[in-house]
Amino acid sequence: MIVVMKPGTPQKQIAEVVALIEQLGLRANRIEGTELTVVAALGEKRDGAKQALETMEGVEKVVPILAPYKMASVEVKREPTVVQVRNLTVGGGRLGVIAGPCSVESREQILEVAHIVKEAGAAGLRGGAFKPRTSPYSFQGMKEKGLELLAEARDATGLAVVTEVMAKEHVELVAKYADVMQVGARNMQNYPLLEAVGEAGLPVLLKRGPSATMDEFLLAAEYILKTGNQKVILCERGIRTFEDHTRFTLPLASVPYLHEKTHLPVMVDPSHGTGKASLVATMARAAVAAGADGLIVEIHPHPEKALSDGYQALTPAAFREMMLDCRKVAEAVGLRM
Repeated sequence: MIVVMKPGTPQKQIAEVVALIEQLGLRANRIEGTELTVVAALGEKRDGAKQALETMEGVEKVVPILAPYKMASVEVKREPTVVQVRNLTVGGGRLGVIAGPCSVESREQILEVAHIVKEAGAAGLRGGAFKPRTSPYSFQGMKEKGLELLAEARDATGLAVVTEVMAKEHVELVAKYADVMQVGARNMQNYPLLEAVGEAGLPVLLKRGPSATMDEFLLAAEYILKTGNQKVILCERGIRTFEDHTRFTLPLASVPYLHEKTHLPVMVDPSHGTGKASLVATMARAAVAAGADGLIVEIHPHPEKALSDGYQALTPAAFREMMLDCRKVAEAVGLRM
């Protein structure tokens, strides 16, 4: 249920509503809007709960949440959520761009890329320190040393660091260095990990699993949101289909669909979505035109020498050109970069 408070309701009355929800054995989650405060009452249906809440002072109405995902639904929060960290803003009419290599490979590499990314106008630096690879013999990342290098690159450029956390036991370590914790597609339904990153309190970039439905994707976000962490960014990165001309199939209809169903901002990853550097810039422009709130793109100073996913990484020159083109598209659809 959603308990909608009257405009200007005193904090004391809101606290009393929260207390009653908890007495009823439900979880209370306050959501502050610019004009209204609502309190989501989450959990199994309780007989008489709706009637009890409707009689409380300051309560305007109590309505059921029909969507299976409660906290992510626009039924709970009509205003789009904006996630902001350092100079990176995603949502609310701002197009946030995150770029960097698939993997942190060396100090020289990540610092070079960070300066290129900053100069081109992006606000976030991506880079894997822990790398989930299909083959156990592939490069697995520099781990904590990689995190230290990302932090050094942030200090040098002011970019927000976005990096993947692969396991619950890594959350505390990654949180020491990252500004945004990424949950990769393989871990979208790793529920203990989702709860752990939510409890860490940092913004979370959640990637859609390659076989996940929209409801499954939003319910995964719900695991993070129910911890009280509202700073969740959804990322469409392509799904597995019968097609083999690209690494995955990038369904850009996900962007407007998600905007209809959730208040959370939506990013697109055209690098993983296509798996081909020659297609990345085109799909990035298309994602912006579709209304995406952000892009996350792979870039490498020497893609042919990359230790992972070099075939989908843009060169610095291609990335600069992509940013110029995306800025034109963003202006045409009313977004700011």
